[in-house]
Amino acid sequence: MRADRLIQVLLHLQSRPRVTAGELADALEVSVATARRDLEALSAAGVPVYPQRGRGGGWSLLGGARTDLSGLTAPEARALFLRAGPAIAADDDASAALRKLVRALPTPFRAEAEAAAVATVVDRERWGAAAREQAPHLEALQDAVVRRRRVRLRYTGATGRSSDRVVDPWGAVDKDGTWYLVAGTDRGPRTYRVDRVVAAEVTDDAAEVPADLDLGAVWAQVVDEVESLRSTTWATVRVPERHVGVLRAQFGRHVSVEGAADDGVVRVRVGAPTPLDVARHLAGWGDGAVVEDPPEVRAELARLGAELVARYVTIP
Repeated sequence: MRADRLIQVLLHLQSRPRVTAGELADALEVSVATARRDLEALSAAGVPVYPQRGRGGGWSLLGGARTDLSGLTAPEARALFLRAGPAIAADDDASAALRKLVRALPTPFRAEAEAAAVATVVDRERWGAAAREQAPHLEALQDAVVRRRRVRLRYTGATGRSSDRVVDPWGAVDKDGTWYLVAGTDRGPRTYRVDRVVAAEVTDDAAEVPADLDLGAVWAQVVDEVESLRSTTWATVRVPERHVGVLRAQFGRHVSVEGAADDGVVRVRVGAPTPLDVARHLAGWGDGAVVEDPPEVRAELARLGAELVARYVTIP
């Protein structure tokens, strides 16, 4: 694509005071005629590049002019705007920064960057789900992560009990629209749901952050631990093969197809925290899903069925 090559030409010019068409052709692996046409195209488009004739001559950027593209290839620039545009649409400061970055691009590349910035819309809400409000202390915690400052939290745990604690923020993670703070404590690394933070005071004390911290690896371990707790009960279920996708939607990663049971029916393993959780997911299937084991899940299904019968079936 010519736009890609023009960006390469511009970056090449920025890296040296003067370049000949032959040198540029060698660097970009194009013909001298093509290199000369690219240089003339930049000049015609308003980029301050001009030729100097004679011995020692060549093409230069007027006054050493530069852009803020240094180090970016054209695919990288497009990827930046494609992802940044929808991600920061609701953030005034970030949107203003993106607009400044667009203006810093050479004239021939601004239209493509502007188009990339508005080419994608990200809607994080699932169909039928209520809109989520941003956790009130998210920005303060993100600021503490960036500035590496210790934070005093008042946090409400899953049990509903609140407590005060001082943490060293390592990073923030967006997990399917829910934000988490990964932090160091005197008891080791801990993870906090940001929407359960009642109060957050960023102190002037420097946070202790491991020099070799790999936030992605830390979070991957957290995910593995949480998911293992979400599948402590497994059940074997027989369902029509065409319904396996529905089970995957219900149980997520905690589904594995064991193989065919008989004509059109497959045996599937599904997992959840407790037998009751498995039964609640399967109760709506009626006789469309047959639980083979364990007995605890079968017993919970029978109990739920009896409760429904007692509640809704009336005998004249």
